Amino acid sequence: MSRPFRWIVAGLAAVFATFAFAVPAGATPPGIPSKSTAQSWLNALTVATQGSTSGYSRDLFPHWITISGACNTRETVLKRDGSSVVTDSACAATSGRWYSPYDGATWTAASDVDIDHVVPLAEAWRSGASSWTTAKRQSFANDLTRPQLIAVTDNVNQSKGDQDPSTWQPPLSSYRCTYARMWIAVKYYWALTLQSSEKTALQSMLNTCA
Repeated sequence: MSRPFRWIVAGLAAVFATFAFAVPAGATPPGIPSKSTAQSWLNALTVATQGSTSGYSRDLFPHWITISGACNTRETVLKRDGSSVVTDSACAATSGRWYSPYDGATWTAASDVDIDHVVPLAEAWRSGASSWTTAKRQSFANDLTRPQLIAVTDNVNQSKGDQDPSTWQPPLSSYRCTYARMWIAVKYYWALTLQSSEKTALQSMLNTCA
Protein backbone atom coordinates (compact mmCIF):
# COMPACT_ATOMS: atom_id res chain seq x y z
CA MET A 1 0.00 0.00 0.00
CA SER A 2 1.48 3.35 -1.00
CA ARG A 3 2.10 5.99 1.65
CA PRO A 4 -0.45 8.49 0.24
CA PHE A 5 -3.11 5.76 0.15
CA ARG A 6 -2.34 4.77 3.73
CA TRP A 7 -2.78 8.41 4.75
CA ILE A 8 -6.15 8.53 3.01
CA VAL A 9 -7.31 5.34 4.74
CA ALA A 10 -6.09 6.58 8.11
CA GLY A 11 -7.79 9.91 7.57
CA LEU A 12 -11.09 8.31 6.68
CA ALA A 13 -10.86 6.04 9.73
CA ALA A 14 -10.35 9.08 11.96
CA VAL A 15 -13.34 10.83 10.42
CA PHE A 16 -15.58 7.79 10.94
CA ALA A 17 -14.35 7.37 14.51
CA THR A 18 -15.08 11.01 15.28
CA PHE A 19 -18.52 10.76 13.71
CA ALA A 20 -19.33 7.61 15.66
CA PHE A 21 -18.37 9.27 18.93
CA ALA A 22 -20.37 12.39 18.09
CA VAL A 23 -23.61 10.55 17.39
CA PRO A 24 -25.89 10.97 20.41
CA ALA A 25 -26.02 7.74 22.39
CA GLY A 26 -28.95 8.64 24.59
CA ALA A 27 -32.19 6.72 24.57
CA THR A 28 -35.52 8.51 24.40
CA PRO A 29 -37.59 8.19 27.59
CA PRO A 30 -40.92 6.42 27.01
CA GLY A 31 -44.30 8.07 26.71
CA ILE A 32 -43.38 11.39 25.09
CA PRO A 33 -46.60 12.67 23.46
CA SER A 34 -46.91 14.31 20.07
CA LYS A 35 -47.16 18.10 19.92
CA SER A 36 -50.93 17.93 19.36
CA THR A 37 -51.48 15.55 22.27
CA ALA A 38 -49.25 17.65 24.53
CA GLN A 39 -51.22 20.75 23.52
CA SER A 40 -54.49 19.04 24.40
CA TRP A 41 -53.13 17.92 27.75
CA LEU A 42 -51.71 21.36 28.50
CA ASN A 43 -55.10 22.90 27.82
CA ALA A 44 -56.71 20.39 30.21
CA LEU A 45 -54.34 20.94 33.13
CA THR A 46 -55.57 22.96 36.09
CA VAL A 47 -53.89 26.33 36.63
CA ALA A 48 -53.53 27.16 40.30
CA THR A 49 -51.39 29.16 42.68
CA GLN A 50 -48.33 27.15 43.61
CA GLY A 51 -48.43 25.52 47.01
CA SER A 52 -45.88 25.74 49.79
CA THR A 53 -42.81 23.59 50.31
CA SER A 54 -43.72 23.38 54.00
CA GLY A 55 -43.24 19.82 55.20
CA TYR A 56 -41.40 18.77 52.05
CA SER A 57 -38.58 16.23 52.22
CA ARG A 58 -37.04 14.06 49.51
CA ASP A 59 -37.45 11.19 51.96
CA LEU A 60 -41.20 11.45 51.37
CA PHE A 61 -40.53 10.32 47.77
CA PRO A 62 -38.61 7.05 48.38
CA HIS A 63 -36.06 6.42 45.63
CA TRP A 64 -34.18 4.70 44.20
CA ILE A 65 -36.10 1.44 44.58
CA THR A 66 -35.18 -2.03 43.33
CA ILE A 67 -36.50 -2.60 39.81
CA SER A 68 -35.05 -5.96 38.83
CA GLY A 69 -32.49 -8.21 40.51
CA ALA A 70 -29.75 -6.00 41.94
CA CYS A 71 -30.71 -3.00 39.76
CA ASN A 72 -32.40 0.05 41.24
CA THR A 73 -34.14 2.84 39.33
CA ARG A 74 -31.01 4.91 38.75
CA GLU A 75 -29.07 1.95 37.42
CA THR A 76 -31.99 0.95 35.21
CA VAL A 77 -32.13 4.41 33.61
CA LEU A 78 -28.35 4.49 33.17
CA LYS A 79 -28.57 1.25 31.19
CA ARG A 80 -31.61 2.44 29.24
CA ASP A 81 -30.20 5.84 28.29
CA GLY A 82 -26.59 4.83 27.70
CA SER A 83 -24.80 2.86 25.03
CA SER A 84 -22.33 0.00 25.52
CA VAL A 85 -23.07 0.08 29.25
CA VAL A 86 -21.24 -2.55 31.30
CA THR A 87 -22.33 -3.26 34.87
CA ASP A 88 -20.81 -5.23 37.70
CA SER A 89 -22.52 -7.86 39.86
CA ALA A 90 -24.14 -5.11 41.94
CA CYS A 91 -25.56 -3.50 38.74
CA ALA A 92 -23.28 -0.46 39.05
CA ALA A 93 -22.22 0.90 35.67
CA THR A 94 -18.47 0.39 35.26
CA SER A 95 -18.27 1.76 31.70
CA GLY A 96 -20.47 3.12 28.95
CA ARG A 97 -21.33 6.31 27.15
CA TRP A 98 -24.15 8.74 27.95
CA TYR A 99 -25.40 11.61 25.81
CA SER A 100 -27.14 14.39 27.75
CA PRO A 101 -29.87 15.95 25.57
CA TYR A 102 -30.19 18.91 27.92
CA ASP A 103 -26.78 20.30 26.94
CA GLY A 104 -25.46 18.04 24.16
CA ALA A 105 -22.56 16.67 26.21
CA THR A 106 -21.37 13.06 26.11
CA TRP A 107 -19.91 11.32 29.18
CA THR A 108 -18.06 8.06 29.69
CA ALA A 109 -18.25 7.89 33.50
CA ALA A 110 -21.54 7.21 35.26
CA SER A 111 -20.41 9.51 38.06
CA ASP A 112 -20.76 12.46 35.66
CA VAL A 113 -24.41 11.61 35.02
CA ASP A 114 -27.48 12.36 37.14
CA ILE A 115 -30.94 10.88 36.70
CA ASP A 116 -33.18 13.91 36.46
CA HIS A 117 -36.76 13.92 37.66
CA VAL A 118 -38.20 15.93 34.77
CA VAL A 119 -40.87 17.27 37.11
CA PRO A 120 -38.79 17.74 40.28
CA LEU A 121 -39.96 16.17 43.50
CA ALA A 122 -40.30 19.51 45.28
CA GLU A 123 -42.22 20.91 42.32
CA ALA A 124 -44.59 17.94 42.48
CA TRP A 125 -45.03 18.55 46.20
CA ARG A 126 -46.01 22.17 45.55
CA SER A 127 -48.35 21.08 42.74
CA GLY A 128 -50.44 18.51 44.59
CA ALA A 129 -48.20 15.65 45.74
CA SER A 130 -48.20 16.94 49.32
CA SER A 131 -51.60 15.27 49.74
CA TRP A 132 -50.51 11.93 48.27
CA THR A 133 -49.66 8.78 50.18
CA THR A 134 -46.00 7.87 50.48
CA ALA A 135 -46.64 4.88 48.22
CA LYS A 136 -47.96 7.15 45.46
CA ARG A 137 -45.01 9.51 45.85
CA GLN A 138 -42.68 6.50 45.56
CA SER A 139 -44.35 5.50 42.30
CA PHE A 140 -43.93 9.05 41.00
CA ALA A 141 -40.26 9.23 41.97
CA ASN A 142 -39.48 5.95 40.21
CA ASP A 143 -41.79 6.29 37.20
CA LEU A 144 -40.22 4.43 34.28
CA THR A 145 -43.41 4.35 32.19
CA ARG A 146 -43.73 8.07 31.55
CA PRO A 147 -40.98 10.51 30.48
CA GLN A 148 -40.18 11.46 34.08
CA LEU A 149 -36.63 10.10 34.37
CA ILE A 150 -33.69 10.87 32.08
CA ALA A 151 -29.90 10.62 32.30
CA VAL A 152 -28.26 14.05 31.97
CA THR A 153 -25.07 15.93 32.85
CA ASP A 154 -24.87 16.16 36.64
CA ASN A 155 -24.11 19.86 37.00
CA VAL A 156 -26.85 20.77 34.51
CA ASN A 157 -29.33 18.81 36.60
CA GLN A 158 -28.03 20.54 39.72
CA SER A 159 -28.47 23.96 38.10
CA LYS A 160 -32.09 23.05 37.37
CA GLY A 161 -32.80 22.12 40.97
CA ASP A 162 -36.54 22.21 41.63
CA GLN A 163 -37.35 24.91 39.07
CA ASP A 164 -40.23 24.73 36.60
CA PRO A 165 -39.98 25.83 32.93
CA SER A 166 -40.82 29.45 33.75
CA THR A 167 -37.38 29.81 35.34
CA TRP A 168 -35.33 26.94 33.86
CA GLN A 169 -35.19 25.29 30.44
CA PRO A 170 -32.57 22.99 28.90
CA PRO A 171 -29.49 24.93 27.71
CA LEU A 172 -29.78 23.17 24.34
CA SER A 173 -32.68 25.13 22.85
CA SER A 174 -33.39 22.47 20.24
CA TYR A 175 -34.47 20.10 23.03
CA ARG A 176 -36.98 22.47 24.63
CA CYS A 177 -39.90 21.24 22.53
CA THR A 178 -39.25 17.68 23.71
CA TYR A 179 -38.72 18.82 27.31
CA ALA A 180 -42.07 20.64 27.31
CA ARG A 181 -43.87 17.57 25.97
CA MET A 182 -42.22 15.43 28.65
CA TRP A 183 -43.14 17.87 31.43
CA ILE A 184 -46.75 18.14 30.26
CA ALA A 185 -47.11 14.34 29.99
CA VAL A 186 -45.94 13.84 33.57
CA LYS A 187 -48.10 16.58 35.05
CA TYR A 188 -51.13 15.39 33.10
CA TYR A 189 -50.82 11.73 34.10
CA TRP A 190 -50.24 12.54 37.75
CA ALA A 191 -52.93 15.28 37.80
CA LEU A 192 -50.57 17.96 39.08
CA THR A 193 -51.42 21.64 38.77
CA LEU A 194 -49.66 24.38 36.81
CA GLN A 195 -48.79 27.95 37.68
CA SER A 196 -49.86 30.55 35.14
CA SER A 197 -46.23 31.48 34.39
CA GLU A 198 -45.36 27.80 33.99
CA LYS A 199 -48.19 27.28 31.49
CA THR A 200 -47.07 30.33 29.50
CA ALA A 201 -43.50 29.02 29.35
CA LEU A 202 -44.66 25.55 28.29
CA GLN A 203 -46.82 27.03 25.54
CA SER A 204 -43.87 29.04 24.24
CA MET A 205 -41.73 25.89 24.22
CA LEU A 206 -44.45 23.92 22.43
CA ASN A 207 -44.62 26.64 19.80
CA THR A 208 -41.02 25.82 18.86
CA CYS A 209 -42.00 22.27 17.88
CA ALA A 210 -41.86 21.54 14.17
